[in-house]
Amino acid sequence: MGRRVLIALAVVLIAVGILVDSSLFIVDQTESALVLQFGQPRREVRTPGLWTKRPFVENVVFYDNRVLDYEPPPEEVIVSDQKRLVVDSYARYRIVNPLLFYQTVGTEEGVRARLAAIVNGSLRRVLGNVTLSDILSVKRAGIMIQIRDEVADEAKNFGITVVDVRLRRADLPEENSEAIYARMKSERQQQAAQYRGEGAEAAQTVRATAERERTVVLAEAQRDGQRVRGDGDAQAVKIYADAFGQDRQFFAFYRSLQAYRAALNGHDTSFVLSPDSSFFRFFNGLAGTASEATPPSPPAPSPPASH
Repeated sequence: MGRRVLIALAVVLIAVGILVDSSLFIVDQTESALVLQFGQPRREVRTPGLWTKRPFVENVVFYDNRVLDYEPPPEEVIVSDQKRLVVDSYARYRIVNPLLFYQTVGTEEGVRARLAAIVNGSLRRVLGNVTLSDILSVKRAGIMIQIRDEVADEAKNFGITVVDVRLRRADLPEENSEAIYARMKSERQQQAAQYRGEGAEAAQTVRATAERERTVVLAEAQRDGQRVRGDGDAQAVKIYADAFGQDRQFFAFYRSLQAYRAALNGHDTSFVLSPDSSFFRFFNGLAGTASEATPPSPPAPSPPASH
């Protein structure tokens, strides 16, 4: 008897627990709740706390009332100056009317699909009226505000408020970027070739000027050298003439010694001369056998070798 009572009591407690669990729900401060009866909305609960509902008949759908993020896929748009851009954007929104939200889109996945179309259409309309330079300038903030207002105006029909819409990036398509990089590279190569040509021309001019100046300097140096050598030769002739005039016999002896040195400096020098030749007259004595004869005229001094 006691065991049956315990079993019955346990069954009753379990049933009461199930009934209580299906009758109570908790709304967090970051959430809003919508009570449904067989799929039809009955009431909204926006105040956090413990709430009741009809067990087994009503169910509760919770919605986050914080700011939610949505990142649509990148879209390719054409701006007013016919530039093609790949735009990467994001939107932030908040659910402010859970009943309207449930009736129009139902879930967050549903509202994201709607937002993708709205954001894409707004981007195409607004960016189609501006230029690429406007997007890259201080006008970008005003463009973002215009896009946000358009998206917010259309999205309010879904029970949400669009807080912000921003462009994360706005880049040229990959093929356009490659073409631009190739053109920039070609321009830089052309500019580099021009600079190299100008440098080669300047170098040629400098070399030609230096060569001309070198030729002039060498010519002037040779001219001055010839003049100096001529002056030296003239002075040497004068000195020789003065010396010859002072002592003809000594000068003849000195010139003969120079002739002997020049003629007999080799190891295999041979001469075929008569014994009484005037060339060896000073071998017979300091006065020479031909002292009475007139000594040969002194040869002109040979000019020094040019270097």
